[in-house]
Amino acid sequence: MTSTEQLKTYVDTWWSSVQDLVALLEELPENEWDLPTDLPGWDVRAVASHVAHLEGLTAGAPREEAEVPESDHIRSPMGQFTEIGVLTRREAAPASIIDEIRRYSAVRHEALLASPPEDPAAPAPGVFGAIGWTTGKLLRNRPLDVWLHEQDIRRATGRPGNLDTPGALHTADYLLEGVGFVLAKKAGADPGSTVVVEAEGHAPYAFTVTREGKGIPVTDPVTDPTVTLSTDRETYVLLAGGRASADPTKVRISGDTALGTKIVENLNITP
Repeated sequence: MTSTEQLKTYVDTWWSSVQDLVALLEELPENEWDLPTDLPGWDVRAVASHVAHLEGLTAGAPREEAEVPESDHIRSPMGQFTEIGVLTRREAAPASIIDEIRRYSAVRHEALLASPPEDPAAPAPGVFGAIGWTTGKLLRNRPLDVWLHEQDIRRATGRPGNLDTPGALHTADYLLEGVGFVLAKKAGADPGSTVVVEAEGHAPYAFTVTREGKGIPVTDPVTDPTVTLSTDRETYVLLAGGRASADPTKVRISGDTALGTKIVENLNITP
């Protein structure tokens, strides 16, 4: 697949994920917008507001400003930034938030179809480029963000589903690529240690630790890994996405149980 084709796949996956999210939000009665989600400090309204905020920014909407108070769930500059969209829509009607997502994503989609991105290394537009993101990183992150938040809302409102969509496959594969970092840095595995992760519906992902202590992918088959982790797609995404409802006991650990447990305990790789 060429880089241009890959970027188009990201756009298509993001667009289908947005449509799924909008359809879900339109199902919700207004009282369910106040239900808490897996994300500390955020209810359904906050999650939807966050998506509306970022979709607006990617479509060229003016940058929003808000006084972000100190809070236990805001732990970084990125957390402060994402909280702005939540605060500025705290009193907004659900229909207004849904309309923002639909309208801004349509504007962005039309622009991407009219002028398809070709260079993944090109600076991303607007505020994302200002923080150092490339076009490739932005286009790859948007379907992950939208689909993860659709799932946050589904769990909060008791509407499970959409675990086999393009957004689901994209997100799980994206998060599976981060296990090498967890193995080497967060779990502190010794050089030469290997891990194979088997998430249902995905090819196995294998990583090893170099002599320099870096976790890298292994392309050749690993016949005797130090540890093997096996689980279903949803469980893996919940753990790697740092969601409160993640259940580590749903991961089967073979081989070095102590290392496997440490990997699972440190699997959250989202900011």
